[in-house]
Amino acid sequence: MLPYATIVAEAFGENFDFPSPVVEGGGSGAGRQKLCQGVGESTVDIANSSSRISQSDIDLCAQNGVTEIMEVRIGYDGIVFASDVNGQEFAFTPADIYNALGRNILKDGAIVANPNTSWEQVNPAFQPQNILVFVPGTKHGTREVFDDKVIIAGCEATGAMEAFAAANGGDEDRAEELCMELRTDGRSIDIDGDYTETLARVDADKNGIGVFGLSFYQNNTDKLRVATMNGVVPTVDSIAGGEYPISRPLYFYVKNAHLGVIPGLKEFVEFFVSDDIAGPDGPLAAYGLVSDPELAATQAAVAAETPMAPLN
Repeated sequence: MLPYATIVAEAFGENFDFPSPVVEGGGSGAGRQKLCQGVGESTVDIANSSSRISQSDIDLCAQNGVTEIMEVRIGYDGIVFASDVNGQEFAFTPADIYNALGRNILKDGAIVANPNTSWEQVNPAFQPQNILVFVPGTKHGTREVFDDKVIIAGCEATGAMEAFAAANGGDEDRAEELCMELRTDGRSIDIDGDYTETLARVDADKNGIGVFGLSFYQNNTDKLRVATMNGVVPTVDSIAGGEYPISRPLYFYVKNAHLGVIPGLKEFVEFFVSDDIAGPDGPLAAYGLVSDPELAATQAAVAAETPMAPLN
């Protein structure tokens, strides 16, 4: 969300008499927590988020007097795996990523500590290269999508999920927890900063593979080579058409108590979701955003200042 929000903030300052909003990074979870710190001019008006708000966030908001939140979905983005532009070309499946990064994997019918150190051990189609993947830290919205659509999907595909469940009396929740445990021997490294930090780590170690948002990759094609996933190249079209398997909705959350109080806030939110900005021919699409087919409904909800309904 950070690059999209920055683009919109700059455009808003150029087209309105209000100053450009201040946009800060730091991760989806941290941003939502700041939103929920309370109400008042010294508190955050909007939280950008590449994953949906959690019930714990909503509970924290309520505890601090933030009782109405407006959920705004602007569109979709994809999660990509990319490495040095001059490195080998990878064609991944979720099973490949799980067998590279899972703390414990299924090998020869038994659950074992992950023995793989090089990519050709994971998949003989790959060239020898030390396994090193920079994954989003746990406070990033990207991590939720990474865990769900790559790690858990790969765990299921390899049979490890079933084996974990069998070893724990059929407890599927425990099996899922075990699937999401990544190795801690330096092959999988959490990145708590933004994608620029991940890019710097890949640049510093040419064996590295980073997890990025599609839009960030598209702005750095001179430095990165993107991998396919299940044989599909990540593009705006493959995400919009549903072919690419790792996509995510992008949101921002607005503190309703600040609407009509903080000058320009309502105008900024309406501007952000306008056809001219978030539509398929708007500037955000040029940076990789897949426009939401239900954008008109979002525009109507913003106009009416409709607070989000309960999650359950």
